Amino acid sequence: MTDTVLPVLRLKRGEDRRLRAGHLWVFSNEVDVKHAPLDAFEPGDAVAIEDAQGRALGTGYVNPRSLICARLLSREARHPWGASLLVHRLKVALSLRERLFASPYYRLVHGEGDALPGLVIDRYAGVLVVQVTTAGMERQLDALLAALDKVVKPEAVLLRNDTAIRELEGLGRYVRAAQGEPPAEVEVEEGGRRFLAPLDAGQKTGWFYDQRDNRDRLAGYVAGARVLDVFSYVGAWGVRAALGGAREVMCVDESQRALDYAVRNAERNDVGGRVGTRRGDAFEVLRALREAGERFDVVILDPPAFIKRRKDQRAGEQAYRRLNQMGMQLIERDGFLVSCSCSYHLQRNTLVAQMQQAARHLDRELQVLAQGYQSVDHPMHPAIPETAYLKSVFTRVHR
Repeated sequence: MTDTVLPVLRLKRGEDRRLRAGHLWVFSNEVDVKHAPLDAFEPGDAVAIEDAQGRALGTGYVNPRSLICARLLSREARHPWGASLLVHRLKVALSLRERLFASPYYRLVHGEGDALPGLVIDRYAGVLVVQVTTAGMERQLDALLAALDKVVKPEAVLLRNDTAIRELEGLGRYVRAAQGEPPAEVEVEEGGRRFLAPLDAGQKTGWFYDQRDNRDRLAGYVAGARVLDVFSYVGAWGVRAALGGAREVMCVDESQRALDYAVRNAERNDVGGRVGTRRGDAFEVLRALREAGERFDVVILDPPAFIKRRKDQRAGEQAYRRLNQMGMQLIERDGFLVSCSCSYHLQRNTLVAQMQQAARHLDRELQVLAQGYQSVDHPMHPAIPETAYLKSVFTRVHR
């Protein structure tokens, strides 16, 4: 409970409908700037959010410099945005993961999916990797670190605040230790096996936990197969394929450091003799493999987001189609293609349509066998479609 009176952010008439339906974002064009001028706020200010009639909608934080100018954190006046709410939300997030996972390797906080917009936390046992993407969450950084120490008691905390999205909030980029001495690499447990991932110069927060559930289903497709893992990073898909019985795996990535980790992960799981690597641009490597007459029983495509903004839509869709077409050209008769996208702006049915067009261009038939989402430690908010970003499509390519 607090007696602090927060400044008010008032919405225009009718602009409260989305928040009342469960959404957490307020866009700048929804604000009644005559009553609540946005330039009167500083980035990260805590605010009380009201509808056009002055009825309370909840509390949150504001950033007048951003298109998403406010985010709702609490709908109850007795639980305003601040340190105590952070502790409560972290406890709720932790309890979910402890019910779902036997070991402490998971995404602990997934932004809006855990009612903590602007915050992502990945856990590697005693090490936490924290990514803050909004001015409001940055303002609460000290309170956040104190809350983590109270709820999780980590040995080390690394702040990986180097993502480009921070620039939309007027925030700088940095990477630094916030507690203890974070290691250069961490151990990860997945599928009952142990892997290594880099923290000091790895991608994003080190390991892509979001594909865990999709990788779990891979074993049914790869027994005895020759597998191509494109955009392999540290070999999570490729090594899991070898562990699932693949006779040979080729991991492709532009980063030699990532491929070195793929080799190490294969060796530490006793499948080093079946996992090889090839460094290079994915499209160029796919072309070279086709020209060399190489063929694979299973091709896995897990690229970075080709569509980061709406203006990238057309070019991005073309890139997904081209990538899938090049992957299909390497697949043996009746082989499998696993195609993924982490671009929210690429709808699931559009990805499947691009795959189908690629197949028909090659005079091949496509059967969709299964579709996957992000893993359960990346909860989706039912009122915020943007939180359902990951698509994984398992298909059979025949003829």
